[in-house]
Amino acid sequence: MKYQFFLKYTVIFALNMASVSHAEIYVERWQSNAVDVDVVKIEQPQNLRLFLNDAKTNQPLHKFDAVQKKLTSCEKLLFAMNAGMYHSDYSAVGLYIEAFQQKHKLNRIKQSFGNFYLQPNGVLAWNQNKSIIATTDDYAKIKFNADYATQSGPMLVINGKINPQFLEHSDSFKIRNGVGIKDQTLYFVISNTAVSFYQFAQFFQQQLKVQNALYLDGSISSAYIPQLKRADSAFKLGPMIGYIDAQSCKKD
Repeated sequence: MKYQFFLKYTVIFALNMASVSHAEIYVERWQSNAVDVDVVKIEQPQNLRLFLNDAKTNQPLHKFDAVQKKLTSCEKLLFAMNAGMYHSDYSAVGLYIEAFQQKHKLNRIKQSFGNFYLQPNGVLAWNQNKSIIATTDDYAKIKFNADYATQSGPMLVINGKINPQFLEHSDSFKIRNGVGIKDQTLYFVISNTAVSFYQFAQFFQQQLKVQNALYLDGSISSAYIPQLKRADSAFKLGPMIGYIDAQSCKKD
């Protein structure tokens, strides 16, 4: 009975949020006994960009408000989230492509310390026409022509199945964020309460029914979702993804 109430609540909330959706952004807050998460659904990858360093100083931007300040006056940041793991100097651990330029190559190392190396890890990439989430090995084979790409790990869901590395009864609980894909729609998810890898992956698999999903990070997980009055700023971040509304910009 509780589960049925959860489904009903989610549908009503999604309908209510439709009036404040912008440029094909749809926001939902999912709450149940298992998870409490915010979900941002995006259908237009051409409006997504990655951000890391200031173009003039080459110093890390760190914060969502710094991303907004780097946009032109006619552009508006409608959503942002941390988007991949980084070193102590905030440089990307794995593949990082920003505006067609590869800043860091694909990381093929499979045995090292940290969640990034929990196998298989993977890549989120997109261009003007297509988005993909694939394991690192699969991405290396397909030669995708990416406008933007970020590598992270581990994969949460692989071809509809939860990563077998995850323990159903794990006692490792953290705030986490990730991204899934279903039929070219991207779902960015951040938990509001601590969850295990298995619980987080299960949400992507069972509730969102994605084909593939990629873990972006934990503990420092942050999001800017103005529709939910959310603007996290507690941590300095490395790679960040942003959804930009440029409808007010005049074309030549």
